[in-house]
Parts: sequence; structure tokens; C-alpha cells
Amino acid sequence: MIIIGEKINGAIPAVAEAIARRDAAFIRDLAISQTEAGANYIDVCASTNVEVELETIEWLITEVQEAVDTPIAVDSPNAEICARAIAFCNKPGLVNSVSLEGDKIDTIFPIIADTPWHCAALLCDDSGIPKSGEQRLAVFAAIMDKAKQYGIDPSRLHIDPLVEMLCTSEDGIKVILEVIARIKELYPTIHVTGGASNISFNLPARKFVNQAFIVLAIGAGMDSAIISPLNKHMMGLIYAAEALMGQDEFCINYITGYREGLYGPVK
Repeated sequence: MIIIGEKINGAIPAVAEAIARRDAAFIRDLAISQTEAGANYIDVCASTNVEVELETIEWLITEVQEAVDTPIAVDSPNAEICARAIAFCNKPGLVNSVSLEGDKIDTIFPIIADTPWHCAALLCDDSGIPKSGEQRLAVFAAIMDKAKQYGIDPSRLHIDPLVEMLCTSEDGIKVILEVIARIKELYPTIHVTGGASNISFNLPARKFVNQAFIVLAIGAGMDSAIISPLNKHMMGLIYAAEALMGQDEFCINYITGYREGLYGPVK
């Protein structure tokens, strides 16, 4: 599982306060702790007013890179901000994210086309989030046409099927699981990602829903997730699910993760 550490986000009140104070130690500590917990990318999202977003994300990326060597996931709903923030990164990372809304893909794909950068792509367009699996797969097909146009290999894409609130769903996550499975069937080397916590909004004891979702999603083919690697219960379930799916020969990763304290002991 590719872990995209989600903790450096200005939408989190403590992070917003640290940004306002320019508390470099706080940001660096978050980068270090997530890296030590197994993050493959450190997501950096300013979540500030657009007037100061670029300078804020530059400061955040600088502090993260001073603390760790983990690649950056540049995160903004503004594709132009992502495009400009790429220049602040010392090494190739991940752009989070593009979609078929407006010109987002045509802003980002040409910049990363001849690079090793990865990119998350959301299955939505100018009409919003598709309701049916067929509609989401139609958006996916259009995104892959764009990827082919710009010469971006499927293995560099992380497709987000857009996990919505369980409490407003008529059939649970059936559609999401079917979309994930079909995407992996069509492109075995592509990655499927998503924010696990989206599923449990407005529900009590959210952690149980989040953890159950991640196990079911891994079973369907999800291999990338935007989560907190500091959540040892979640990390333990990921390691266990991958072993059960036959993705961890002789359970080596599961055993190593336990020995390194990435998820255990869990009581």
C-alpha cells in the first residue's frame, strides 16, 4: 500500500495555527513522525486564502524537506497552484490532484509528462461527482485518453473513485468497490487511491467505519490511500489485509512492520 500522509493540512485546526505562527518545528515534527510511521509521500496542503496559498505551500514544502527526504504530495484544489509548487520540490513526488473539471488535467499533465512525477486523478468532471459506476468509468476512460495523449504511463496515476458518505448511500460502497475492481482489471499497473475518512462523515465511532472500508477497498484493488500513518490500528489492518490478499510473500512486510512498531502491539 502506498501511504500518502495526510497530517500536514491547513484544514486541521492545529496545523492552521502552526501555519499562522510559522511554527517550523511543529511542521517538521509532523513530517518526521509520518515518515517514521511508513508514509511514502507527505501530503502538503495549505488550505488558506488563494492570495497567500502559494507562499504558504512553499514555506510548508521547505520545512518538510528540511526535516525528511520523503517525496512531497503537492495538494491544492487549484491546479495552477499545484503546477507552480512543483518547482519547490527537491525530487519528483505526487500532484494531488487533477480531474476533468475545467482545465485541470491540461494544466498539470503537460508539466509532468516527461518526468517521474505521479498524479492523483478524481473521477469527476464539470457536471460534478457521477452517481453511477458506469458514469464514473466513463470519466475514467476520458482521463486515460488524456494520459495517453500526454504520454503518461498508467503506473504513474492514482485514480480516486471519490468515496462519499456512507450515511447518504443507498447501497453502501457497492458502486465504489465495483469501480475499483474494474479500473484494476482494465489497467493492472494503475494505482487506486482515496481518503478513507470520507466514508464515515456524520457517523458515530468513525474509526470502525474507516477501518472496515479500507479492508474492503484493498480487497477490491485499492493500493494507495490518503490516511494518517500515525493511526496504528489502520496501519495494522492494511498490513494484515495485504498479507491475506497474497500481496505479502511469507508475510514478510507484516512481520517487519510489527517488529518496527508501525502498528503494534495493538490491544
